[in-house]
Formats: sequence, structure tokens, C-alpha cells
Amino acid sequence: PGRIHHCMRTIGVAEEALEKMCRRLQEREAFGKPVYKHSVWEERVARARIDIDMTRLLCLKAADMMDKVGNKAAKQEIAMIKVQAPTMALRIIDDAIQAHGGGGVSEDYGLARSYANQRTLRLADGPDEVHARSIAHMEFAKHAPQPGPTANALRGDHGRATTDGARFSSGDMGVAR
Repeated sequence: PGRIHHCMRTIGVAEEALEKMCRRLQEREAFGKPVYKHSVWEERVARARIDIDMTRLLCLKAADMMDKVGNKAAKQEIAMIKVQAPTMALRIIDDAIQAHGGGGVSEDYGLARSYANQRTLRLADGPDEVHARSIAHMEFAKHAPQPGPTANALRGDHGRATTDGARFSSGDMGVAR
């Protein structure tokens, strides 16, 4: 439950950074129009909203699984939120810092402190790389080869396919010989 709690708090920090970014972008003007009307910022704000909501849903799924099937069965989802939440928040905070210009790295807006605090979550309880590796191992285990003939063996070509006289192999990258 601790990881889920930290990830939900991280989502709150990302929400706050998005709010600060939107307010700042609406206050500033560049090249004769409000900064928020420049497409680069529209894309960043849209991506932030999408990422926050996706991360929130993943956290809710992990929490629901813990309640219904226990933490062992929710291990992969918990690892995913441990990787996703801080990464998402750091990107949004970084965009908010950028929107604030030099003030973004000062103590005036609290964004630099938020960034430093959230950065520690990528290390707490094991670095992201360890959790990502765990996710990959669980995914590979779900899709492990099953005993029996392979698709190539069933085709009878052992890795080679022929079409209209052209010969292909997995090393050809689809280029006919």
C-alpha cells in the first residue's frame, strides 16, 4: 500500500505542476500572442493531462487488485506505477519549470523543490531500472514458449519463407534476394 500511496501523492504533485503551468502560460505573451496558444504548449499541456489520467487509472487498478487478489497478484501493476508515476511527474514539472522561465528554478514557484522531491522517488524502494526489469521478466513469463512445434516447424521452412521465387530470411529485414 505504501507504493500506491506515494504514487497517488505523485499524481497530486503533477496536477499542481500542470495547474501552475497553465496559469503561467495564460499570463505570458510571446510573438504577439498568449504563450498558451503556441502549439508546442498546447501539445505539452494535452500530453500532461493524458499522462496524469493514465497514471491515475493505473494506480487505481493496482489498488483495486491489491484489495481483491492481494499484493502478490498485483506485483506487476505495483511495479508499473512505481516506474510510471515519478517519470510522468518529473516530465510535467520540467515542462512547468520551462513555462516559468528562470523563475521556474527559483524558490518562488516551488517547482524546483517539487522536482527534487519527485526525483528521489525514482530511487526509493529500488531504482526504476530494477522495477522495469521485474516488469519485463513477468511479461516474458506470461508469454513463454510452450512445448510443441514452432510456427516455422509447422510451416516446414525452418525460418525461411518463399514467395514468388523471392527468398527471405529473418536477417534480410524483408529485402528480397
